[in-house]
Amino acid sequence: MASTKLINRGPSLADSVSDSIRIEITNGTYAIGDKLPTEKTLADTYGVSRPIVREAINSLKRDGLVVTRQGLGAFVSETREQNFRFTSFDVNDALDIRNVIELLMAVEAAATARAAERRTEEDIKKIEDRFNAMQTAIDQGQSGVDEDMEFHRAIVEAARNPYFRDMSDFLDANVRNFIRKARENTARLKSGLVQEVQGEHRLILEAIASGDPQAARKAAEAHLIGAAKRLALYIEP
Repeated sequence: MASTKLINRGPSLADSVSDSIRIEITNGTYAIGDKLPTEKTLADTYGVSRPIVREAINSLKRDGLVVTRQGLGAFVSETREQNFRFTSFDVNDALDIRNVIELLMAVEAAATARAAERRTEEDIKKIEDRFNAMQTAIDQGQSGVDEDMEFHRAIVEAARNPYFRDMSDFLDANVRNFIRKARENTARLKSGLVQEVQGEHRLILEAIASGDPQAARKAAEAHLIGAAKRLALYIEP
């Protein structure tokens, strides 16, 4: 395989690597069942770090093109199943942000409303714990990205719908850069803005705890719009 150094260093770098490997799978450079080069070899080939390669391989796994075998590496899938995927997503593109926000609203706002209808006391406790973990991270000067995602994951699980969970997992994997950048941008600003985010989370938590699906839906939508505005990329009609 010829060396193909990737010059740009942006949020879509892993996508560039996965797209290059995808082309080589499609054109037969890697046949069904073939073992892909090691992470180190791919990192050297594309001039990127091994975590970037790992993220690219995970993307190919989600698309059903690659399977991994513990201790052996990554192989071209024999089924070659084509799953739903984003053809592209640029966290620096205002239109992409607006479009993905609309998709997130359709999924997460609906899941949050269902969570308000179906949650148990145990669910409420778990969501509260995730909320408190975010606050602890903020108090310690951290971005709270992982805690944020765990908070929303607990809400989706409370919706008691495995398809919401699967779609949420897909969105987490494919728009993580958006979520991370929103949280990191907020963390760099004054604590008042950080607490504004927590205020949005609190409204979601309170609506779910009170069993109010309409309030939960509105709170989730307001939170997503707020996150996009904090990125300064969301252009409202």
